[in-house]
Amino acid sequence: MSKDNENVPLPLLTSEASDTSPAPQPFNPDQLVACQTCLRTNPPTRVNCLYCGANLPIRDGIADLQKPALRPLESWEQGYNNILKPPSATGHLNLSEGAIAEAADLLKLEAHVLSRIVSSNQVLPLARTGTRDEATLIQRRLRRLGIDTDIVADVNLATDGAGLLRVRAIEIGDDGLKVYERPGAQPVDVFWSEIVLMVVGRLTVQRVESREEASRKENRILDASEFFSDETVLDFYTAAGRSFRIMAKSFDFSCLGKDKGLLAEQNMGTLLALFRETGTNARWDDSFNSVRKELELVWPSERRAESAGWRRDRPGKITKGSVTEVNNESQFQKYSRLRQHLTSPALRATNEES
Repeated sequence: MSKDNENVPLPLLTSEASDTSPAPQPFNPDQLVACQTCLRTNPPTRVNCLYCGANLPIRDGIADLQKPALRPLESWEQGYNNILKPPSATGHLNLSEGAIAEAADLLKLEAHVLSRIVSSNQVLPLARTGTRDEATLIQRRLRRLGIDTDIVADVNLATDGAGLLRVRAIEIGDDGLKVYERPGAQPVDVFWSEIVLMVVGRLTVQRVESREEASRKENRILDASEFFSDETVLDFYTAAGRSFRIMAKSFDFSCLGKDKGLLAEQNMGTLLALFRETGTNARWDDSFNSVRKELELVWPSERRAESAGWRRDRPGKITKGSVTEVNNESQFQKYSRLRQHLTSPALRATNEES
């Protein structure tokens, strides 16, 4: 083969080829955004600095060019959630395929998934961002496509469980309940007429324990065990904003008297029926289990991985263990508080001010 590469013909750029494959155009200098932290300029499509990661200011002239980062937040970060507004009296949103496709691209979702969420007539999260500016950008872009959202901060969803009283036992009366957080503690009086919302769901925990043989070439799994558990949970809220949680596996069902059975889940079903029948002023919500697949897209179950340590089984053979646990309690916490947020006008006003 000839080594002379000077005579190799180069592809000709015709006007037809240039029409079908236009070269990317650079941004105008006045469109570039200067980072207020490192002072470097960034493309107008970014919401955080390409160099230092700081949040970039949102300017009116380039807002339509910006695209939300939608990065996964760390467990300790407090974010902002774009919540699909409750459907109007007309029922369904009439959106074109183009609007669904553009909104799905903005939210980094599959078009058919977003279409299912929108047509479900459920109040569900569409995105979770690290800043209010980014959430506002998503809200504005979605509104132009015909999708209205509310912005709800994580702090209003009490993701850290603040203010939640975990109930261990209760005494049931005609007018209300005496709620005990732990044996011997002073009870909290709750009248049936005070309860405005009851949210029911299931908490699941999946735990995988594995042991691997460590070697220079590759690690070989020696054995693995998987454990799965779930239990029914009830959150109930009062008009004053107090929140209580009953979990089937850590509750004393002696309050059921002669109706108490041998199984915790059976007793939990009896207790739920009693709450629903007696708390007639409260709104009943048991939709959590049916929307978990949609919630996983924005509020994924919490995953925790840790090492179980190294062990020398015999000379020259070293094994290491690992434990991975996935649970959805934080997911249920957000969903339950979201339902409370929608029920309480005072909480909605507080969120709008923040």
